[in-house]
Amino acid sequence: MEQIWSQNYDPLNNAVLSTILAALPIIVLLGSIAVFHIRIHLAAVFGLTVAIGVALFVYQMPVQTVAATTLYGSAYGLFPIGWIVLNLIFLYQLTVNKGLFTLIRMHLSTIAPDPRIQVILIAFAFGAFFEGAAGFGTPVAITAAILIQLGFRPLAACGLSLIANTAPVAFGALGTPIIALAAVTDIDILKLSAMVGRQLPLFSFIVPFWVIWAMAGFRGMISVWPAALTAGLSFAVTQFLVSNYHGPWLVDIFASIASIVSIIVLLKFWQPKTIWELPKADDVIPIAADPVSVSTKDMVRAWTPWVILTIFIFAWGVPTVKKSLNSISAPEYQVSYLHNLVKRSPPIAPVPSIDKPAKTEEAVFKLNWISATGSGILVASLIAGFAIGYSIREMLKIYLQTLWRVRFSLITIAAMLGLGYVTKYSGADATLGLALAKTGVLYPFFGTMLGWLGVALTGSDTASNVLFGSLQTITAKQTDVSPILMAAANSSGGVMGKMVDAQSIVVASTATNWYGHEGQILRYVFFHSIALAALVGLFVFLQAYVIPFSDMVVK
Repeated sequence: MEQIWSQNYDPLNNAVLSTILAALPIIVLLGSIAVFHIRIHLAAVFGLTVAIGVALFVYQMPVQTVAATTLYGSAYGLFPIGWIVLNLIFLYQLTVNKGLFTLIRMHLSTIAPDPRIQVILIAFAFGAFFEGAAGFGTPVAITAAILIQLGFRPLAACGLSLIANTAPVAFGALGTPIIALAAVTDIDILKLSAMVGRQLPLFSFIVPFWVIWAMAGFRGMISVWPAALTAGLSFAVTQFLVSNYHGPWLVDIFASIASIVSIIVLLKFWQPKTIWELPKADDVIPIAADPVSVSTKDMVRAWTPWVILTIFIFAWGVPTVKKSLNSISAPEYQVSYLHNLVKRSPPIAPVPSIDKPAKTEEAVFKLNWISATGSGILVASLIAGFAIGYSIREMLKIYLQTLWRVRFSLITIAAMLGLGYVTKYSGADATLGLALAKTGVLYPFFGTMLGWLGVALTGSDTASNVLFGSLQTITAKQTDVSPILMAAANSSGGVMGKMVDAQSIVVASTATNWYGHEGQILRYVFFHSIALAALVGLFVFLQAYVIPFSDMVVK
């Protein structure tokens, strides 16, 4: 029987040195991308190599456990995340090869001729729907691909999609992040949903203004303020009401639909006085001069694949459907040399007692190959392919071309998740978390930034909640702050880290056929990520010490 290995969060008996070495893989990863302009798949491999070295030689993690962790994380990167990316790009290629994206571009140009409103409608509102239905990079891939077809530069298409895909993330994939947070904190799910629903609506209101400011400057934003106000207000109000009076499951679905409908209604009665023109460049797709020439038949044909995709993504996300599909086949494999062989220590884990003995970390690879979101996307793609006139042979050829196109993206995602898992199971993530937790009265601010760090490291608000949810509640009690507030803050702060995690950046660059420019995308969004996370942290700080309604309402 394998011996259980306990994590040590200060392996060098020096908190500062331990923290620096814990951060080394992230420093290497981000430095390679942003400073040395190394291709991201190589940077991810370098970062993973350093993470393995830190786990082995600093944290003294057993060799077999490190190897198992690396393989487990890499496998999770390929499935389900890489599986989603591959099949989304396949559907995208099917539509591009038939010229349907050109028709979509022309149709959207008639509904919202101003590019600033296109960003609000597509990247914010439409993207939020896909975040609520599927998550895992789906909204960024789809919205970035649409924006580039509307004539946006690849950098703008990627960066603006990433900035817009923030406020919906905490309730993404039918409430999965909040469900996971409730599981690790033992806090009632409705209380967590309500608290997050009292933090994020302010930022849901801000984000449409923010993304247009990033795109067109302050004056450009002011001239379309009715659209930003309509999108943000309708989303924020719906987000607040559903999260507080229903729960976390359908927050993004209802809020995004409310936002989309509100914008379309507004555009029936209002249009900006002047149309803002996109910067001209060689790397953009020229827009047809006469977008009105799209016939109803062509418009229906162009949107058919995306309507089919929406239906399947939503259906695949419904718990009862997922359960039924899993009953057909969803094998689970316990990871040898890792499953229940790593144990977290206090204060990351509660002090063990007779009633609650120390828990070991599970490591089970779930091959839910039928119910996975990527499988739903593949089925939707095949049905859409037949609907728009492809043969089986033609689709197989395009699928193989797509697989070759995304090969480096899949390597990157596998290496990134391997890095994240090694960091998690070695305890390096907790070392970084504890460093932020030692901030006393400022803990509400830095605890929120801890959520940001968790998503920046793992690429997932769900993973960040699992990673740091327990730590947040333990530290909150030690600093006389509401555990409900800080558990929710981990999720709310985490959403702003979504735009800088390597996984999301790779998904965006792959969807726009701009692979290899991830460093530019990271530099484009980094300030926005830090600034918005800091604002969330400030708001949580005010909730903790100044604003009385947070604890008054969420008992």
